[in-house]
Amino acid sequence: MRIPTPPLVARPSLKEIRQAADRLRGAVVRTPLVRLGVDESPGEIYLKLENLQPIGSFKVRGAGNAMALADPATLSRGVYTASAGNMAQGVAWNARRLGIACTVVVPEHAPATKTDAIKRLGATVIKVPFDDWWRVIVEHHYPGLEGHFIHPVSDPAVIAGNGAIGLEIVEDLHDVATIVVPFGGGGLSCGIAAAARALRPEIRVIAAEVSTAAPLAASLAAGVPTPIDYQPSFVDGIGGKTVLAEMWPLASTLLDGSLVVSLDEVAQAIRLLAERNRVIAEGAGAVSVAAALAGKAGTGTVACIVSGGNIDAAKLAVILGGDTP
Repeated sequence: MRIPTPPLVARPSLKEIRQAADRLRGAVVRTPLVRLGVDESPGEIYLKLENLQPIGSFKVRGAGNAMALADPATLSRGVYTASAGNMAQGVAWNARRLGIACTVVVPEHAPATKTDAIKRLGATVIKVPFDDWWRVIVEHHYPGLEGHFIHPVSDPAVIAGNGAIGLEIVEDLHDVATIVVPFGGGGLSCGIAAAARALRPEIRVIAAEVSTAAPLAASLAAGVPTPIDYQPSFVDGIGGKTVLAEMWPLASTLLDGSLVVSLDEVAQAIRLLAERNRVIAEGAGAVSVAAALAGKAGTGTVACIVSGGNIDAAKLAVILGGDTP
């Protein structure tokens, strides 16, 4: 069966984002925005603590909105997604809430912390090689699975649900100049940028990537989606082989660049968050903080999205001990 090429993703309107926020009210947490406890930082750095969501990640927002808008007949046959862990938990959590079946396709390197959580939520896990998993991301389909497929990045309803975070930041932090967002595929950063720009066009929204998996930085430099040599690491929740073609027009126009940090800088940010703010962040969740601490987001008031806190205990112990996994 030939899989059709996914259409380009449209920028969500402010109305669509506000409607998503209304649908999610009461089901997700309006997460706090707190000052990073570092006096020597380049500017005023604030943390948007999405690690405090019920599943420990922002993904519960987009998954919840996508399922609320799905065709009930298709939804009744179950849902499935492809995810390294957090979107899987978001879909599984909402599926359990709605009483429907859920299946998740995960890459072989997905951490046990995340796959165990997926199973606890009642979902079926299918573990495949990274290339096979990436094919599901590109093709929006996994052979043999039925029901409603929720794309972890380029589903318009997912992006609109993520955009609610941007609404909250602008409402709670009136002088915010820059928002730094971990870049996995663009669903989070583009949703936040669409909301923030609609309310205050002068706000900069910048992606943050890790040097072992920075497809956006490479693509922006080349002017087209550019494949990279993806290297798996403890920063498992972001990065891929390239920017998805359907997301490129949106990401390249909405985002003000990409800030790339090293694995060591991410580990240092995780330690600092734990020591100064008593916040547990996973690698992807700390990338934005690492970029801001390095001064790459500039001065002024900077909001960093701590996108998740689902990190393996063994890896966290290594990081807190002063090393990089």
